[in-house]
Amino acid sequence: MSGLEKRYRAAWWLPGGHLQTLWPALMRRPPKARVRRERLELEDGDFLDLDWLADGPAGGPVVVLLHGLEGSLESHYLPGLMRELGEQGLRPVLMYHRGCSGEPNRTHRCYTGGDADDLARVVALLREREPDTPLAAVGFSLGGNLLLKWLGETGPDNPLAAAAAVSPPFRLDRAAARLEGGLSRLYQGHLLRTLVGSLERKYAGRPEASPVPLERVRAASSFRAFDDVFTAPVHGYAGVDDYYHRASCRSYLGDITVPTLILHALDDPFTTPDAVPETGELSPSVQLELHARGGHVGFVTGGMPGCSGYWIEERVPRFLSGALSSNFHVPDQTLSYFATSLWPR
Repeated sequence: MSGLEKRYRAAWWLPGGHLQTLWPALMRRPPKARVRRERLELEDGDFLDLDWLADGPAGGPVVVLLHGLEGSLESHYLPGLMRELGEQGLRPVLMYHRGCSGEPNRTHRCYTGGDADDLARVVALLREREPDTPLAAVGFSLGGNLLLKWLGETGPDNPLAAAAAVSPPFRLDRAAARLEGGLSRLYQGHLLRTLVGSLERKYAGRPEASPVPLERVRAASSFRAFDDVFTAPVHGYAGVDDYYHRASCRSYLGDITVPTLILHALDDPFTTPDAVPETGELSPSVQLELHARGGHVGFVTGGMPGCSGYWIEERVPRFLSGALSSNFHVPDQTLSYFATSLWPR
């Protein structure tokens, strides 16, 4: 069944992007994913942790999962998706961004929305281990932005066979601005406390080792201020505007050659509708499914709260399975863009 035959229907009892965003984050209790951890030692002295689905298939294509800002295996969107991917014969592996696996990383460098060096390292290692195994990747939120940017930067040289991005911000400047207003400030406040807390744990007992005085980091009252004080200078950007401009994925979407699905909602409270690219900005390999409702990494379905479903776990595995098969055909991108925006009623 194609993506246009089985359509997404947003849960009627979750009107608005905030409820779609908060329901799965606060109310869902997905089964725990049994994983085995692998640690990769990096040339710069740091490390990356990978969580492989422990009871997944022994063979089959590998799907690298990229969590969002300060995400982890505990993020509501990951355990269920890992289970569904495994049931379809795919091997999911969660790649933690530096410092997000439960242990502070060793170098000053953390992670950004546009630096895909670590992702490229992991994919290259997997390719070296199993040169004949197809590889795919799925990115969520900031991880989706990073994945899309990398796909566009590398173009026909990208080693992936398929990819998907869920709720990418497209333009980091618009996302930062949106999170400074209205109820979206609640998400900003929560994530800023998490970011600052991670840095304080990392430099506990040795605050002088921080590349930026922790007092300045604590004083940041918005993502824009935090990125200007910490993210940009620590990761080689001239300032926050340089970071937002160079790290945003929107300008790279036309250069993607890997079959790629993007799921996004117009009521996403982490960004603004004008951040969404026009059809002319997408390459023929990109299928943007734009929905009126769905929130940020929400996409909750179902007629009643007790029987809710999660469209991400239906659509993403189905797309990847099709894209990784020999019968894959990229749907017409214009039809997909406009038709899907009318699905929710």
